Amino acid sequence: MLVTRIQEWRVAQGLTQAELAAKVGVRRETISHLERGEYNPSLKLAWDIAAALSCGIPDIFDFTEEQ
Repeated sequence: MLVTRIQEWRVAQGLTQAELAAKVGVRRETISHLERGEYNPSLKLAWDIAAALSCGIPDIFDFTEEQ
């Protein structure tokens, strides 16, 4: 199961979903789906989001085994 901390990092930097989406070239809905864990990003998108939030991929994405 993919766990994300995108919303935490995004809010801390004062960005809306729409602003982050514009920075990484996706629709706002994509950011929303990512924040809710409903979408697994490509490596390129994960890289772009991490760069836009000035952090590393492991800071915002984690994978856990479902029990």
